[in-house]
Amino acid sequence: MTIAIIGGTGPQGQGLALRFAIAGVPVALGSRDGARAAEIAAELTARLPQGAAPITGHDNVAATAAAEEMVVLAVPFAAHDATLKALKPHLAGKILVDIVVPLSPDDPKKVAMPPEGSATEAAQALLGPEIPVVGALHNVSAKTLGTLEWRINCDILVCGNSLDARRKVMALVRKLGVEAYNAGDAQAARCIEAITPILIRINISKDVPFSHAGLRIWAPDH
Repeated sequence: MTIAIIGGTGPQGQGLALRFAIAGVPVALGSRDGARAAEIAAELTARLPQGAAPITGHDNVAATAAAEEMVVLAVPFAAHDATLKALKPHLAGKILVDIVVPLSPDDPKKVAMPPEGSATEAAQALLGPEIPVVGALHNVSAKTLGTLEWRINCDILVCGNSLDARRKVMALVRKLGVEAYNAGDAQAARCIEAITPILIRINISKDVPFSHAGLRIWAPDH
C-alpha cells in the first residue's frame, strides 16, 4: 500500500519515508517542487537497505494521487492550511494523517494553537467530515527517525473523529515497530500536540543528560 508524505522533503518527512520504506511500505514523497522531491527521494533511496520498498518523488498533487489511502501531512504549521486547501479536491476517498504541531513561531518550546483547538481539528474543519483526519506521530524526534541505527524510542498516540480511520492509522504506525494507542477523538490532539514543545524543552535542557527523548506508555508492574 503506497502512502504519500506531503512535506516529505523536511527532516520529519524524510525520516518517516525512510522508516516506512524499510518497513516495506512504498512512499510517494510530495513537495511543492516535484523536481526537488525527486532529488530527495533519490538521496533517501541510496540510504535504504536491500529489500526496502521504493521511495519516489512528486509534486504534492501527484504524490496524493499515488497514495492508495493514507496521506501524511508533514509541512510546517505556517503552510498547514494553505497546503490542505490546495489538496482538498484530491483527498476524496483517502485518510489524512496530520502530524503537524503548531509550535509558536517565537518559541518552539511553546504551542500557538489555532482557533479550532489543534492542528488536527483545524484540518478536519477545513476538509469537512467526508475526509477523515487522524492526528498521529506528533511526538517523534526527526533526528531519531532519520538515524536508522537508532530504534524509535516512543509510543504513538492516535486521535481522530473516525474510529475506523484511527484503527487503520494505528495498523500503519505499528509497521514501524512501535506501539500505537487509541487516544480518542480529534479534540485529544489539543493535549497530544502540546506534548511536543515539552519534549523539546526537556531535550535541549542542560540539566538533562540525554536528548531526542520520546513519550512511552508504561504498564503497571502488578
